[in-house]
Amino acid sequence: MTIKHNVAILGASGYTGAETIRLVHGHPNLELKALSGHSRAGQKLSDTYPNFGDMMIQKWEDIDFSEIDVVFACLPHGASQETIAQIKDKVGTIVDLSADFRLSDPVLYEQTYGRPHAFIDLLGTAVYGLTEYAKADLQGADLIACPGCYPTCSLLSLLPGIEAGLFQMDNIIIDAKSGVTGAGRKAKEGLIYSEVADGAHAYGVGTHRHAPEIDQMLTRISGQKSLVSFTPHLIPMNRGMITTAYARLAKGVSFDQVTKTYQARYKDEPFVRLMDSVPQTRHVRGSNLFGLGIFQDRVPGQVILVGVIDNLVKGSAGQAIQNYNVAQGWGETLGLEALPVFP
Repeated sequence: MTIKHNVAILGASGYTGAETIRLVHGHPNLELKALSGHSRAGQKLSDTYPNFGDMMIQKWEDIDFSEIDVVFACLPHGASQETIAQIKDKVGTIVDLSADFRLSDPVLYEQTYGRPHAFIDLLGTAVYGLTEYAKADLQGADLIACPGCYPTCSLLSLLPGIEAGLFQMDNIIIDAKSGVTGAGRKAKEGLIYSEVADGAHAYGVGTHRHAPEIDQMLTRISGQKSLVSFTPHLIPMNRGMITTAYARLAKGVSFDQVTKTYQARYKDEPFVRLMDSVPQTRHVRGSNLFGLGIFQDRVPGQVILVGVIDNLVKGSAGQAIQNYNVAQGWGETLGLEALPVFP
C-alpha cells in the first residue's frame, strides 16, 4: 500500500502554483491537502482556474502544517523567505520555487535583489536543486531551492562541457527567450496582449538577476570565476523557453570530444534528450524534458548549444517535484512521465 505525502502549495493562484497543482494531481505518492493565496483567500480554486476542482484557497497562516509533509512555496521573491522561516520547523520538507534561497552568498543576494536576506542562517542550509547536478545533496534535504527557469536551461546546456574542462570560461554568451508566463500572473501593463503580441524584445539587458545565479553554479563546477554575458528576451507565446549558448573550446579540444562528453554525462538522465535536429520549444511543451542540440559553429573553435524547456515544468514545478522525488528516495520520474503536448 502506497503511503501518500500530504502537500500544501503556497501561492496557488499564480501560474507556477497552478502548474504544481496539476502535477501533484498526477503523482501517485502525493495528495493535495491545502492551498494558500493571499489575495484569493476564501475563494474556491475553480473561481480562479475553472479547469481545477472546488478546493478552497486560504491564508497560509490558517493551514494546519502538522498535517503537511511537503510544502511547495510558489510565493513572490522576498515574501517566500519570510513565510518559510515561520513554517520551517513544522513540516518535513520545503521546496521553494522563488529566488530567495538560490544564491548562497548573502552579499550577492543583496546586490542582486536590492534587499538584504533576512534569514542568512537558513540560506546556508538550502540545497540548490538543479536535479541532474544535485542528487547526492538532495538525499533527505529539508529545504530545496529550485533554480530559475533561465538558469535551468542555460546550465544544463553548459555544465557537461564546463565540468570536463572543454570550454573557456572567459567568453560565454547566452541568448535566452521565454514565453510570457515566466513573468508571472500579476497584471502588468507590459504583459497585456497588445503589448506582447506580434513582437519580441530584450529586457534586463546586462543586469538580469538570473545571471549571478548562472555564474554561481558555473564557478562551483569549474573552480574558476565565471562572468557570463546573458540577455533574456520576451516572445509572444504562453509557455516555453529556448537558450542559445556560445562557448569557446579550450586549447586542444575537438568538437567530437564535446559530443562524446555530453552523451556520456547525460546517457542515464531520464529528462535530458540530446537531439540531432535543432530543438524547438514545441518539442518539450507540457513535459519535464530538457532538449539539447550541440552544433559546431562556422567560427573556428566555437560551439553553439541550443536548449529548450517548458518554463513552467522543467523550469519550475516539474523540477520541484523531481527534486522531491530524489529527496525521498522515490523514482525520479514519478508523476512526471507525461510526454510533450503537440501541437
